[in-house]
Order: sequence, then C-alpha cells, then structure tokens
Amino acid sequence: MQPDPSKRATYNGLTRAEATLPSSAYWDMSAYQCDLDAIWYRSWLLVCRETDLAEPLAFRTFRVGTQEIVVLRDETGVLRAFHNTCRHRGSQLCQESEGRLKARLLTCPYHAWSYSLRGDLVRVPSKSLPEGFDKADHPLYQVALSVWRGFVFINLREDAEGSAENSFDPASGNLGNWPLETLVTGHVLRKVMNCNWKIFWENFNECLHCPGVHKDLSRLVPIYGRGLMGRHDDPEWARHADNDAPEFSGGLRNGAETWSSDGRAHGPVFVGLTPAERSAGQTYATNLPSMFVVGHVDYVRTVRLAPLGPEQTELTAEWLFAPEALKAPQADIDNIVAFGKQVLEEDAAICEVNQKGLHSMRHEVGVLMPEEYELHRFHNWIRERHAAVSPTP
Repeated sequence: MQPDPSKRATYNGLTRAEATLPSSAYWDMSAYQCDLDAIWYRSWLLVCRETDLAEPLAFRTFRVGTQEIVVLRDETGVLRAFHNTCRHRGSQLCQESEGRLKARLLTCPYHAWSYSLRGDLVRVPSKSLPEGFDKADHPLYQVALSVWRGFVFINLREDAEGSAENSFDPASGNLGNWPLETLVTGHVLRKVMNCNWKIFWENFNECLHCPGVHKDLSRLVPIYGRGLMGRHDDPEWARHADNDAPEFSGGLRNGAETWSSDGRAHGPVFVGLTPAERSAGQTYATNLPSMFVVGHVDYVRTVRLAPLGPEQTELTAEWLFAPEALKAPQADIDNIVAFGKQVLEEDAAICEVNQKGLHSMRHEVGVLMPEEYELHRFHNWIRERHAAVSPTP
C-alpha cells in the first residue's frame, strides 16, 4: 500500500534511485588525495580531549594524511598546535607520539633550532647568521585550534574560520544536558580498519545492515532490527503513528536503560537528562569527517577517524564516564565496554567486506535504496566539498 500523499512530506526515505559515489572513490590514490585536499585539510578535526594535555608542557602528535601536527599546552596553560616541522630544513620536531617537554622550548633534534611554545624562533646555534636574517620571520607553522566542551579540534587551513562547535552537523542531537567537560576516560579502543574512511561513514548512516550484522544491537534497539533508524524511515509509518512500541518509535527495548551487554545502566545516571533523552537510549552528535559522539544515560562514547591511505582508516573509540562511576564498587564498566566493542568490531568487519568488493572492474557505481537517504546526503556533502576546491573550467 502506498503511503497517504499528504503524509509523504514526513517520510525520510528516498523517492527515486540515486547513484552512489564511483567505486574508484574508495580505492584510487588520486581520489584519496582529493579527499585530503578538499575535506581533511579544510575541516575541523578531533584530535584528543583537553585532559589528554592536562599539564603545561604536555604534547601529543597526530597524523592527518601526510601532515603531522603537534598539539601542546604551553607554560601558561594555553593549548597550541603547529606543524611538526622545523623551519630550517623541515626536520620533524617531536619524535614521540606523546609526552612532556623537558624545557619550555621545542628544539629540533637535527640542528637544534629552538622555538618557544608560542611558536617563535628564539635560538639558532649557527656561528653567524646570514645578512638580513630575522628570527621573527621563521616561526613554527601555526595550526588553528578550537576546543568544544573538553574536546580539542584542529583545522589545517591557513585561513581557517569558525570553530569546532559550528562545524557539527545541524541535524545532530543536542548533548547540552550531558556533562561532557567533566567526564573521564574509562576505556580506549584503537583499531586499523582495512577500508576507506567513507565506507565507515556510509555504514554509520544506515541500518539496513543491522538485522544481519548487529543481532544483539537489533535486540536492544528493536527498530534497528527492522532495518530502520527511525519511525519516519518506514514508508507506512503513519499506520503506526500512535504506536509507542520501540520497534516503531525507536528507543531501547522495554526494560533496557542503556547500551550494555545486559541493557542495564552500570553506574550513576546523569542527573540533567530529560525524560525524552533517557527513553531515547542514544543521542548522536556528528562532526564530519573525523568524529561522532553518543550520549547514553550513564556514559558517553566517542569515535574518531583518521585516514591512513585510500584503503586504511584508524578508528579510536573512547568510553567516558563520570569520575564517581569509575570509583563505584558496583560499577560494571566491562559490561558497557564489551557491548560497544562488539558493535564496532562488527561494523569494522563488514566495512572491510564492502571495501574488498569495490575492486570489481565491472562495478563502476552502485545504487541507493530508500532507507539510505542519509548516505545520499553524505555523498552530496562529499561532492560539494570537492566542487568547492576544483578549478573552474
């Protein structure tokens, strides 16, 4: 039965077949470089949390494509980011992935040019300097930095505008009632996936795969078991508009409280959440291309992506809890982490299966089904960003 035409405006699904990105977009090196230039080198990217650089002189290095960045906290407590590159002959400055500087200087290990933690060149050990050489002309290459609710973002554009906060997807959920700034890390998962970064985001943006790939998750979130993300993904949603059962309305199965192996909360529930936020089970906020964060009633999950090549992506997931939750003797954090890791491992495995099939010489482009409307939006986001940096014919 076709849905009532008067209701179609609230149906989420695509109403005609739409083409995917070309297969080469997921494995071709030139396409990967275009992604870096058009997207990764021009967007706000999550790198860490403020607490990862809690003390003055703490630093971490991060790689984005071919670019290596050092993020540090200077002696006054200000967070700063620079290309991890000496202005002399381009040597790497910090060789370790993280640590604490031994002095209030960044000193090149090659020829000992030294920079203040504000990035100013302060010492050149050469016996003499060339005529007209001015140290003020050779500071470190600064990188834009923005902090959003305890999360540290960078932007590699020289003329970066705005902030991490205004780069979130406008369709994202509101995490204003979650105490993100005060949460502490309970577990970290790092994994290299053998797939293009876009494959992971496509998987994130649909639930057609959920019944076959995420059997336990589909039992916890019954609407996922129907291959849908929300009520209005069903073309016949109006027939069940007044049915609040979770298989139609979304949310967790009856009696469940959170994403965990047994569906129960395993620590104090955040006190500031509304009844709707508690009953939803999960609230997502997305900041393409590098991260999403999910609020649950008793913890928060973050997932950060970093491209390693056309067919490799690094995933870093963190489980964040209220400090008292990790100290509570009755807290069963493993119950929570095990479930989240299972879902991510299932996603990673099926993304790798998707990646392998894209090399067929016969498969040039795919087709989207109605439930994949968010993939279509994602693909258009990609196309728009490529078009914005492509030279005008």
